[in-house]
Amino acid sequence: MMSFGIGHTAAADDAGGLAKATFAGGCFWCTEAVYAQLKGVKSVTSGYIGGEVPHPTYKQVCTGLTGHAEAIEIEYDPQQVSYEKLLEVFFATHDPTTLNRQGADVGTQYRSGVFYHDDEQKRIAEEVIQKLDAARVFPGKIVTEVTPAGRFYPAEDYHQDYVANNPFQPYCQAVAAPKVEKVRKVFKDLVK
Repeated sequence: MMSFGIGHTAAADDAGGLAKATFAGGCFWCTEAVYAQLKGVKSVTSGYIGGEVPHPTYKQVCTGLTGHAEAIEIEYDPQQVSYEKLLEVFFATHDPTTLNRQGADVGTQYRSGVFYHDDEQKRIAEEVIQKLDAARVFPGKIVTEVTPAGRFYPAEDYHQDYVANNPFQPYCQAVAAPKVEKVRKVFKDLVK
């Protein structure tokens, strides 16, 4: 993956300079497992964002009728890992060119999205997408939505750390494990 050198964002909260990043890249089990292994990432929470129903359940989101995407909210230390690096990992570990689909997972809940927490995150995300499209890194045009973060609802407890807690589950082995392994190879300098 290419480095873009387009700046950093803080999006920091009051918790000791930590920042938040929120991404939707298909099944949240996979994206959570990818980011949980990165240096500077303090926590990763699976959940739902971008919909109309308050406090949605997994069963509701799976219908595709709530408007929510399965997403992760990352708390990270921008002194250890930049927002740009988090985006590089994001685009390297899912297909941002398929609308409302990641592999066999189909529906608006599996859309590709960057939910920004400040104007700097928005700018960086838009520039990264523009540069990836210009470089033709993917066979098609990127359809990742870039929208304000809005309310994030943590998923039910059994979804948290799902891959770590269920490493032999067939979906985890077939879909999540290759993504985790790819990050360990391509971004080995970022892995804890």
